[in-house]
Amino acid sequence: MSEHRRKPPPPQGGGRVAARRGQSGSSSGRRAAQRGATGSPSGSYGPEDEERSYGSRAEARRAAQRSGGGRRRAAEPGRGGRRAAPGGPAGAGRGRAAPPGKKRVIDYPRRDKDGWHRWVPSWKLVSGSCVAFFGAMVAAAGIAYAMVSVPVVSETATAQNNVYYWADGSQMVATGGERNRQSVNLAQIPKAMRNAVISQENKTFYDDNGIDPKGIARAVFNMARGGDTQGGSTITQQYVKNAMLNDQSQTISRKVKEIFVSVKVGAEEPKDKILEGYLNSAYYGRGAYGIQAASRAYFNVDAVDLNAGQCAFLSAMLKGATYYDPAGATSIDPAATPKANSERAKRQMQDTLDKMVEYGHLSQEERAKYTDLPKWENPRSNTQLGGQIGYLVDLAKASVIKTGKVTQKQLEQGGYSIYTTFEKKKVDELEAAVNKVYKKNIDPEKRPKTDTHVQFGGASVDPETGAIKAIYGGQDATKHFTNNADVTGAQVGSTFKPFVLAAAMKWGVRDPEGGEVQGQDERTIVSPKSIYSGENDLKIKEYDGTIWQNEKGEQWRQENDGEKSVGKAPDFKIDLREAMRESVNSAFVQLGMDVGLDKVKEAAVDAGLLEGSLAGSGYPSFSIGVSDPSAIRMAGTYATFAESGKQRDPYSVTKVSNKDGTVYTHTVKTKQAFTAKVADNVTDVLKTVVEEGTGTNAQLPGREVAGKTGTTDGNKSAWFVGYTPQLSTAISMFRYPDDETIKNRTFLEMYGTGGEREIHGASFPSHIWRDYMEDALKGTKPETFPKPDPIGEVINDTPPPSPSPSPSKSKEEEKTSPSPSPSPSHSETAPSPSASNTCGVFGWNCEGGQENGGNDTAGNESGGWEGSPSPSTSPSGTGEEDDGKGNQHGGGGFIAGPNG
Repeated sequence: MSEHRRKPPPPQGGGRVAARRGQSGSSSGRRAAQRGATGSPSGSYGPEDEERSYGSRAEARRAAQRSGGGRRRAAEPGRGGRRAAPGGPAGAGRGRAAPPGKKRVIDYPRRDKDGWHRWVPSWKLVSGSCVAFFGAMVAAAGIAYAMVSVPVVSETATAQNNVYYWADGSQMVATGGERNRQSVNLAQIPKAMRNAVISQENKTFYDDNGIDPKGIARAVFNMARGGDTQGGSTITQQYVKNAMLNDQSQTISRKVKEIFVSVKVGAEEPKDKILEGYLNSAYYGRGAYGIQAASRAYFNVDAVDLNAGQCAFLSAMLKGATYYDPAGATSIDPAATPKANSERAKRQMQDTLDKMVEYGHLSQEERAKYTDLPKWENPRSNTQLGGQIGYLVDLAKASVIKTGKVTQKQLEQGGYSIYTTFEKKKVDELEAAVNKVYKKNIDPEKRPKTDTHVQFGGASVDPETGAIKAIYGGQDATKHFTNNADVTGAQVGSTFKPFVLAAAMKWGVRDPEGGEVQGQDERTIVSPKSIYSGENDLKIKEYDGTIWQNEKGEQWRQENDGEKSVGKAPDFKIDLREAMRESVNSAFVQLGMDVGLDKVKEAAVDAGLLEGSLAGSGYPSFSIGVSDPSAIRMAGTYATFAESGKQRDPYSVTKVSNKDGTVYTHTVKTKQAFTAKVADNVTDVLKTVVEEGTGTNAQLPGREVAGKTGTTDGNKSAWFVGYTPQLSTAISMFRYPDDETIKNRTFLEMYGTGGEREIHGASFPSHIWRDYMEDALKGTKPETFPKPDPIGEVINDTPPPSPSPSPSKSKEEEKTSPSPSPSPSHSETAPSPSASNTCGVFGWNCEGGQENGGNDTAGNESGGWEGSPSPSTSPSGTGEEDDGKGNQHGGGGFIAGPNG
């Protein structure tokens, strides 16, 4: 304590308490020795330690604590002993500092700090932890490096077949999974190929250690956030990945394993061996693994004979053949069209050649030789995929990939069992029906100008499930690579008219004098007995009675096939049943305008057509078939009518499994596209077409049949689509060059084809349909369609004066007779259609799924604008066909349009 707080010394003597103090003060030991030479408790303070006497035991204890033995720290001067060091031998002190103990290895929390400072690690702890962590990582990396081995491609790259099964469970074919590969040594691989890959993929290949740290970091980041591993892999890493076929998962653990193996391979294997292995194991598309197989698949030459342009082209395929193969892969992605793929491949090829020049691998003079894509071969040459099998496999394969359950690469590795909906008997019968008509009527040697390039397509669908029972894709899948059951670009003509009728029965026609009810136009549901004009050269009106005009203010007159009016003069009034039976264009074009083309389009989509296949929905001719859906989709939409309005998408695969079990099972999904009343009335009208109209050639004795013929303007395609309650089938016919080398290919006219003056849906397509359906339904019990309930109101004028058509004067006759008004002028032939897009790698097509947008037009002008229209102002229009009795009905009527 400080001097001014000291108590006066106690009196000498003073009883037992004083005596005890005296005894305590004179006790022996180190403590007494420190108090003074005499050891007396009553001694006065010395000049150094300022000792004094105490008047109580508490004071004595505090004094003892302040002046404890030699192992304790003395009290600090000026603090009066209150902040003394911990207690001496008599006990612990009362200061805040903890008593000294054994020193900790890791001083955390820090014992010599107070508050939050205790939780702040020291720089020694931080630096030590970092050293320990990185040391552990280095040790782990060393162990991992020591444990990995260089992969051997021949031991790991073993693939299996995929087995495809018919609908009855019997095996169709085992294919699609074997490795199409023939390894060659580096000397057989042109330097241009090596340099092309190095220039595009990994320019530092001969200098790096096998990995790209930046690329790895990017890949790990992408995987960590659930994305793809994009870019950054060196040639060594890609070679390692190709060799590790037992684990192609996109995981961080697999990527780490790839890195360590790549480092090991880069350290132990010569660069030339790595490059050789990569070029022999990489996938180039078309089932080709390795440069030799790729050379044969794309150019039908050995790898050693590739030129620099071909090498740059093949290096582009390594980016992903789905998007670079000029043959296209729309079955995998609608964006992978032949045109888009060709453009991508060309850009990538030119970029590779430029980089080869930049890095000194190619002279500018040599590079200048390759400014366009090299001439490439069509895909597929596997003989076991000949006939219809290749088309069936392609359709099923595309369907499996579209499920998202199996990738294209996984299918290429093999090991899958794919169960299809195809019935071998029906496939054989459809092919036989086509061949029968072809051999009997088509003779390219006898009629080279009219019978060359004739093609057929067909598809048969079960209305109850949507299962595709059979298709006809072409003469031979190993020679003709486009699946004609799928995308062809052939317009459907008047087979589109049932969708117009369905729209009129579902939504009705707009009331020209009515207003709106709850924001919608007032409408009247139409009956098949509703009256429309069958007049040729009919001036088309808007629903409100005004004359329809295009964006240039030009009017349009719709022609019928043969330029003939249907019905009795002078007003040519007919009901919609007769208009469908005789396929009268003018009536359905006007009906479409009254209903609204947006509703016609909606009805077609509801029935099952893909919106991407519908063209020209802003023009009157939309109602008579300027669109180009596939045969598969047309069979599927007519199946919707057969099933009283229940729509089910066509499908070709029921189940996919591998060694681990079932991967995918198809579930039939049904939606009510139309009410039963609407669908059954459409069917009842279409029955009339087969019973006494243009489709009489499709009659099946003892069975009810509904269907519709279709022919396009310029006679460039012809269709028959029909159905019974058990089966719906679509048949198409057209002329289109198969030769990929022909630029600006287009559909050709069929005047004179097969010795016929014209080809209509009522001719060869309906014959094929009948022959096939007779065999396909043999042994099944005939079924009848539901009897339709009455629907709608009879609109427009009084019923027609005569139920049968009465052709009016032809135009030639009209020109020779007096006329109060001049005859309407007609525009010239519109531009020819462009080549249709084909689908898929190996010509894969998309299960009625990836159809082009209808950019093709279909032939000669047979209708016209009032005035002088531009031939590019609209899509084409449609006309119709012979009724099988020598009479022709319908007719063209829109610029460059198909005849209905």
